[in-house]
Amino acid sequence: MSPRPDPPDVDRVAASRAAVAARRARAAVKHDVATHARTARDVLDTAWSNPESAEAGLRVRELLTSVPTLGPVRAAKIMAELGIAESKRAAGLGIRQRAELWKYLVGREGGVQPGRLVVLAGPTAVGKGTVSAYIRENYPEIQLSVSATTRPPRPGEIDGVHYYFVSDAEFDRMIASHELLEWAVVHNSYRYGTPKPPIDAALQAGKRVLLEIDLQGARNVRAELPNALLVFLLPPTWDELVRRLTGRGTEDPAEQARRLETARVELAAQDEFDYRVINTDVGAAAREVVELMAVSSNRP
Repeated sequence: MSPRPDPPDVDRVAASRAAVAARRARAAVKHDVATHARTARDVLDTAWSNPESAEAGLRVRELLTSVPTLGPVRAAKIMAELGIAESKRAAGLGIRQRAELWKYLVGREGGVQPGRLVVLAGPTAVGKGTVSAYIRENYPEIQLSVSATTRPPRPGEIDGVHYYFVSDAEFDRMIASHELLEWAVVHNSYRYGTPKPPIDAALQAGKRVLLEIDLQGARNVRAELPNALLVFLLPPTWDELVRRLTGRGTEDPAEQARRLETARVELAAQDEFDYRVINTDVGAAAREVVELMAVSSNRP
């Protein structure tokens, strides 16, 4: 194999200048933390929302040792306890590592952790309702947003718990009064909408709120609340999605075919979301969604 040619001098000079600029930018970030101009959480917010930033390239060890009164020994101990490797950069942390590091800093720096709105969407029959119900039963600290809908309740659904079942006239009134964060016509039939006041109050109180809606609604929420975290729930396979839809027995064959066609369109939109969670096991999927909610208030 022939040796690789050396890069042109102009490329080496440009790369060297870029590296120097990046080091200076990271040094400025550390200086701001050391002088109380910024908090470590503020740095992580920036790192997780902008992977090209100087904050994103900062090693977690460097960030922690920049915090006043946190020396190298204490920082190393914290990272070991949180399961974070010495070489990890801020933007390279996994979901659980982000959640644990943020939790630690909230406890150290004080204050109330900002409210967090997570929007859970996905194709029809993927199990959004099942995952949400699991979270409601097993994670009481999470507040679930209750949507309003004009469709009739399915067997077992309770008004005010699973949905607010309202008439078309009442839904029209809610739209006119600007009481809905978003609303849409789903499957060319019934309307669904998200009452806004309860969500605003919960977020202002620092609570974590889960909103389970369809694809159209998720897009509308992102437009209204850019910091909302969008999570797309995926089936393990397409065949499993078909089995779930046909097996629940709530639609006739014609409606099943129409919903499966809609599901194909919905699956194609998954790249619009911040995270994807595969619903192979309901408990595991719910746990992953809850862990995402523990990350900072800004969108990663």
